[in-house]
Amino acid sequence: MTTLAPPPVQEARHRAEPPAARGRVRRLFTGAPGDPRWARPALWAILVLATALYAWNLSSVTGNTFYNAAVYSGTKSWKAFFFGALDSGSFITVDKPPFALWVMGLSARVLGYGTWQLALPMVALGTGSVALLYRMVKRDFGAVAATIAALALTLTPITVAINRDTNPDPVLVFLMLLGAAALMRAVRTGRLMPLVWSGVAIGFAFNTKMMQAYVVLPAFFLVYLWAANTPLGRRVRNLAVGTVALVASSAWWMVVVDLIPASSRPYIGGSTDNTVWDLVIGYNGFGRIFGASSSVGSQGNGASFGGEAGLYRLFNSIMGGQISWLIPFALIALVGGLVLRGRAPRTDAKRAALLLWGGWFVLHYLTFALAEGTFHPYYVTAMAPGVAALAGIGAVVLYRAFVEGSAAVGVPPRERIRAWGRGWVLPAAVAVSTVWAVVLLQRVSGSGTLYTVAEVVAGVAGAVAVIGLLLGRFTRRQRLTGLAALAAVVALLAGPAAYSVSAAASSTNGTNPTAGPSTGGGMGGGGQRPSGGPGGSTSQSGTGQSGSDGQSAGQPTSGTESGGTESDSASRTGGSAGGMGGGTQVSSAMITYLKKNQDGATWLVAVATDQTASSIILESGEPVISMGGWSGSDDAMTLAKLKSLVKAGKLHYIVISDSGQGSSNTEISTWVKKNGTAVSDYSGLYRLDAADVG
Repeated sequence: MTTLAPPPVQEARHRAEPPAARGRVRRLFTGAPGDPRWARPALWAILVLATALYAWNLSSVTGNTFYNAAVYSGTKSWKAFFFGALDSGSFITVDKPPFALWVMGLSARVLGYGTWQLALPMVALGTGSVALLYRMVKRDFGAVAATIAALALTLTPITVAINRDTNPDPVLVFLMLLGAAALMRAVRTGRLMPLVWSGVAIGFAFNTKMMQAYVVLPAFFLVYLWAANTPLGRRVRNLAVGTVALVASSAWWMVVVDLIPASSRPYIGGSTDNTVWDLVIGYNGFGRIFGASSSVGSQGNGASFGGEAGLYRLFNSIMGGQISWLIPFALIALVGGLVLRGRAPRTDAKRAALLLWGGWFVLHYLTFALAEGTFHPYYVTAMAPGVAALAGIGAVVLYRAFVEGSAAVGVPPRERIRAWGRGWVLPAAVAVSTVWAVVLLQRVSGSGTLYTVAEVVAGVAGAVAVIGLLLGRFTRRQRLTGLAALAAVVALLAGPAAYSVSAAASSTNGTNPTAGPSTGGGMGGGGQRPSGGPGGSTSQSGTGQSGSDGQSAGQPTSGTESGGTESDSASRTGGSAGGMGGGTQVSSAMITYLKKNQDGATWLVAVATDQTASSIILESGEPVISMGGWSGSDDAMTLAKLKSLVKAGKLHYIVISDSGQGSSNTEISTWVKKNGTAVSDYSGLYRLDAADVG
């Protein structure tokens, strides 16, 4: 029997078709068939830029020693890992849930302990957030909007600073973006499961920074309830199921920990009653919003490193250069975009996206601007995706309105007037944003050539953009209009780029990382200490902490700085390092003495605060008890607990702070001084043995 060969044309087509795997690889670098040829290379260039900014000289970055110590302890004990304990003996936890510590801890267990191993996941998640934002904006507004949004997020100064740190915020932002992506999928399809996954993502974000993860929830609920492509009854049902998923993924760790007897787990740092629930609604909840005046969450001590609370806070001399560059443009874009989509159907995906990003931006702005509790500048990195998305969306939406307004001929007079009115919005938005960029750069004039160049570029490019747009409007020259739009992008991103380069060049960050030159700040707006980098300070610290030297893989580094003092570097050379709660003298020589005389105790020493304890943990590699938590006000150590530890031989040494360690300190210090043996070479250090316990 003869087999017929396929026709020559069909055979040639068969040979020309690449395998599916080759097609996917090609699309990875060239994009989808309908994308502009430049779109995917531009995305890759932005992702390379983001990775370079976030990872530059990463081995020299200090990170937050408070979290570093907890991660190190987690590499020594799975119990400490699960609870997020500061010490491997699991006496007290840090004042946040442990998910970000788990991410860094797994990296450290695989690659060995060191600050670059801890910061590497943060770099990856920061770059991942840029890619995720690009994908979300592109889905509804195209490649141009997505490219501008991704570039704006990449160059947000505070985002560069925090993605080079070991604070948990990069994990928080990535998880919130995952939740937003799933939400928008649920809105477009009307399906339940994407909404469930959105709730799960926000739940994990909750287990990263607790109530801060919930700031976006009002926008999530309203966008789905209004715009989801499904009947109202099903929307309500789906929201109920999604809320169950949110609550379950948020609460599981809290419930497990609070069900474990207090005697079998660490004290919950930052709480007033040794429960995670109190930490949620108090120190990491209402305490952040209302400060010490709140009847719930009195642990919020009102300390602000970002200036006085008020609507102007994010534009002040401390915060302005960190986040506010694109806020005027984003606000105009939000209003303009919603007006232009005013007559769209209820399920319009573009309007739903505008509502999502607008809600993200507005809710974060109000929360951070008005918060009277503890507030660090780097918190606002959570707002950056909303600002960046609105900037990218606005650039395209307002440009299209401008072009349509410029070409409004041959239409009814009323429509022509509306089109011409819309056509003035883009030049106005560019002009206002350029003026604000110049104002921000004027504030730091004299801080270095980098900022002077940025000021000139922003001013000149902004002027060229506005003039070019107006000339293009009246001459109807589309090429001139396009070039003016490119000049506008340069004008609006020149300042953030300068700050971002400055942040990337910094190797000091510590507990309060920021970008750019010192402009004054700290608690209540006090002065900040400049520290290195081109053109001035690149990492301000409201606590005065500059951080320790880089850490090598496999072991903790020397470096007993304790945020709140300016003597942190002295401790590495035999000087003193004190913690908040003050007066504690802990030197490298003392640490050597303690290790030599540990005599099998579980903990090397007990000290007043987390800052002092974390520094000793990193220098000694041994568990250290923090008796009073972050600020010394936690009631983690009682006299009965201290006696029990001493009698069991688990603790021999305790440092008594001159200025106190909280409400229980008087009783503890009196008993220690009466029954312990003072170590004469080290002020405040006492030795206790089982025989000293009556």
